[in-house]
Amino acid sequence: MDVSLREKIAGEVVLSPHPGRTLRKWREDFGVSQRDLADTLDTVPSVVSDYESERRASPGAAFIRRYVDGLFAIDERSGGRIGQRVGPSGHADGILGIREFAVAIPLKALAERLGAKSVSRVDLHRDIHGFTLLDAPRAILSIDAARFVEVYGWTTQRALIFSNVKYGRSPMVAIRAHPLKPAAVVFSNPGRVDSLAVRLSEVENIPLLTTSLGAAAVIKALEEL
Repeated sequence: MDVSLREKIAGEVVLSPHPGRTLRKWREDFGVSQRDLADTLDTVPSVVSDYESERRASPGAAFIRRYVDGLFAIDERSGGRIGQRVGPSGHADGILGIREFAVAIPLKALAERLGAKSVSRVDLHRDIHGFTLLDAPRAILSIDAARFVEVYGWTTQRALIFSNVKYGRSPMVAIRAHPLKPAAVVFSNPGRVDSLAVRLSEVENIPLLTTSLGAAAVIKALEEL
């Protein structure tokens, strides 16, 4: 498994103002339960829980290394899913920006930062671990099913933000057709949102929001998170 990714995770934890929340975010990104990680670390789930909730003092370097190594050990036993999802190549055409947050961000906080409003009846009570900003027409035309996984970076627990959207039907149809689903969808400065787009967001239980910000302003706003 890529050493640089191990170093990235450990570095984020060390530099994070909330190291426990950052540990938890990465565990959730790997799809690992507290119990499975505790078994791998030869400890009890309450130890993992106490560090993640910051009931214990900030973890030292030795525990962070064991924690990260444990995540990779579990991932490798399941076929290296994380390693396979991320390759060394650049972003696919149509991806304007992609970022993982150091800690989970409530969707409501992300919406507030973007001045975004919900246009569907799906609950906004969920966390966002990152975002991908896409030029909708370019992404839909150039990213085939095999490369669509690149849109999700390290985790699907992210907001897909589509710019250059007129009605929003095509992005939601593409999401509906693919097995990977985002935690939320945001349309950047759209025209009239099609009722089918709203209906698909509700069928898939994916919050659909709109913001008046253009692509450049979205990037600037989210860089400050």
